[in-house]
Amino acid sequence: MQLTSFSDFAFRALLYLGTLPEGELTSISKVTDIYGVSRNHMVKVINKLGHAGFVTTVRGKNGGIRLAKAPSEIVLGDVVRALEPLKLVDCGSPFCHIVPACRLKDVLQEATEAFLSSLDQYRLSDMLKDNPQLVNLLNTPPVRA
Repeated sequence: MQLTSFSDFAFRALLYLGTLPEGELTSISKVTDIYGVSRNHMVKVINKLGHAGFVTTVRGKNGGIRLAKAPSEIVLGDVVRALEPLKLVDCGSPFCHIVPACRLKDVLQEATEAFLSSLDQYRLSDMLKDNPQLVNLLNTPPVRA
């Protein structure tokens, strides 16, 4: 299973936000600069993370973004569920005429559930705890060529 770049960017943003002191605001531009990704795409990601309750956005001159929950409350499986369609195949009748006899859809659903179950065992805090190298990498300005 491969996650979309949308989820990839979301995890990157959450990891960065998780390295900041509790309650500290940062900007979307800062996140995009650290990872060298599209600002427009990251705006959409942050918006979705906000609607899902993982990120808080504060408007205004002194505004910015920050985690809406403690890293220990952010379950990786929940992030994927909020961002990914998770339907590996489209079994709609117009698309596939073997639906009544197909067993593959059940196997793929089982695999998806196993994947999510594995992710449910981890929280954002598990990615951050005792990981000074990550904190250092994310809080050091990237070298531009």
